Amino acid sequence: MTAPPPLDLGVLVSGTGSNLQAILDAVATGALSARVKIVISNRPGVPALERARAAGVPALCIPHQGFPNREAFDRALVAALREAEVSWVVLAGFMRLLTPEILDAYPGRIINIHPALLPSFPGLEAARQALEYGVKITGCTVHFVDRGVDSGKIIAQRAVAVEPRDVLATLSARIHRAEHELFVSVLRDIAAGQITPFSTEA
Repeated sequence: MTAPPPLDLGVLVSGTGSNLQAILDAVATGALSARVKIVISNRPGVPALERARAAGVPALCIPHQGFPNREAFDRALVAALREAEVSWVVLAGFMRLLTPEILDAYPGRIINIHPALLPSFPGLEAARQALEYGVKITGCTVHFVDRGVDSGKIIAQRAVAVEPRDVLATLSARIHRAEHELFVSVLRDIAAGQITPFSTEA
C-alpha cells in the first residue's frame, strides 16, 4: 500500500512564528509528511517571515490595511494560496477573522491553534484570561475554522497545569511548548488520513 502524498500547506501568520517553526522543523526532520508551499503574513517585517525564508519557503506579506474590507483581503489570500497550490490552510498565530471568501475556498481544510481549552477563553489574551479567572488547568486546542470566533469543531487538545506561582510569561511559555507538539501531531494525523476535512456547512 503506497503512502499518501505529503500535505501541501499554506501557513498564515501575524507574529513571531514559533508554531510555524515547529512545523518547519518537523518537515525538515521527516517527522511530518508535508510541504509548506507558502507562508503569508498580514503584517510586514514579522519574524515568522524570516523563519520561512530561512527554511527556503516562499514568504509573502499581504498587508490587510491595503484593502477596503475583510472580503477583499481574503480574496487576495485565496489567490496567493491557490497560486501556491496548497491543499490545507494552517493558521499559526494569524490575528484575523476569516470571511466566507476563504472559508468557502478551502471548506473544512482550515485549522487553527488556540492557547486555551476551548470553549473556555476564546478570543484574545487567552492565557491572561485563564490566570485572571483562577483556573487550575488550561492548555491549547487545535480546531477547524468556521465563521465564529474560535468556535469550530475541536480536533485535539492538550492540558497544561497552572502552577501557583505562574505569571503570564511562565504560563504562556508552557502553553506554547504544548502548542508546538499538538499542532505537529494533528498535522501528522491529517497527513496519514486519520483526520479528514470537516464540513462547516450549517
